[in-house]
Amino acid sequence: MKTRTLETPEADLFYDVRGPLPPSDGRPPLVMIGQPMDAGGFADLASHFPERTVVTYDPRGLGRSTRKDGRTDHDPETQAGDVHALIKALGAGPVEMFASSGGAVTALALVAAHPDDVATLVAHEPPLLPLLPDAAAAERARAAIRDVYEAKGAGAGMAAFIAMTSWQGEFTDGYFAAPAPDPAQFGLPAEDDGSRGDPLLSDVSWAVSGYRPDIEALTAAPTRIVIAVGEESRGTVTARTSEAAAELLGQRATVFPSHHGGFVGGRHGFAGQPEAFARRLRDVLAGAA
Repeated sequence: MKTRTLETPEADLFYDVRGPLPPSDGRPPLVMIGQPMDAGGFADLASHFPERTVVTYDPRGLGRSTRKDGRTDHDPETQAGDVHALIKALGAGPVEMFASSGGAVTALALVAAHPDDVATLVAHEPPLLPLLPDAAAAERARAAIRDVYEAKGAGAGMAAFIAMTSWQGEFTDGYFAAPAPDPAQFGLPAEDDGSRGDPLLSDVSWAVSGYRPDIEALTAAPTRIVIAVGEESRGTVTARTSEAAAELLGQRATVFPSHHGGFVGGRHGFAGQPEAFARRLRDVLAGAA
């Protein structure tokens, strides 16, 4: 693996390349992106593609990538511009792409703006709250996470995040009437460490979860787009957003093993099934349903 840096006027982007460039097998690079997950979260999945040239990167302001734009918010269209610059730097496009969570939102923004960058996109559980029938309630639930985080710190904020992302179905009055979850029940610290910059728990990433994809541009793009959902995610908010996005694109969400983080191994504390996930991804990239 070789680590490289792409310097742009607004950010210095660190990315890792596993395998040769240009790829020796004649296939395009397989680019894996997330948000707020950085390149480290894809190590397990990338290890199951030894035959491919795999590229992972840290979005601006996350992991090793630093910002020079003076901002702290995360915007999918800005990040899409970064990924476009990265693909140009690789000199081997159009690429194949696996994008997870907020990275899937960035990838949809990328295809809309730069349709020739990506041959096949597998967008795994993009959290697109505006597509939900209960979008206003989902945004209220998102705001409650921020409020708990601001008031009580990371442990309480993460407990609220887990409660939101594991809730089944629409966000009803019953959801909002439930008492705030105890961080201890999830093995989280109750004490406040004073930090307030978490991109998952604060409001700095609301532009990601609040993004409304340009369906007309996506359907007009030459990119083959596959919206993916974990089999264990059914009924949760990211499964519902994925199913809504797939429907708007005239398809059904493609089922993958495990959950929202199904491609990660045990080192991340919420282990999925990376080997099975990689097999499914390989089949989907090859055109299997």
